[in-house]
Amino acid sequence: MNINFEQVHNYFERIVFEDVASRASQYPNYSADMLADVACVALNRLPARYVRHDVDMMFYLTEKERHAIDESVNEALAFAFSFVGERMAMLGRSR
Repeated sequence: MNINFEQVHNYFERIVFEDVASRASQYPNYSADMLADVACVALNRLPARYVRHDVDMMFYLTEKERHAIDESVNEALAFAFSFVGERMAMLGRSR
């Protein structure tokens, strides 16, 4: 039996990656590496939701659950942008 796991992914990855990319212009001092760190920090603050197809998950969510997901992502990203910025500022002061 040949099992294909290539479609399995964390549902939040695409959302977080797209949101970081869309907010990047608001953080002109953040390098590409810092933006990748922001995505990592945000994803680590969100629950793992593994799916094969994003549409499958969205189909079964209520409007309230969709709103809760949006809020969770926004909170995780706000924390992550702040966290990465503060860490880089601390590193800059220590040099």
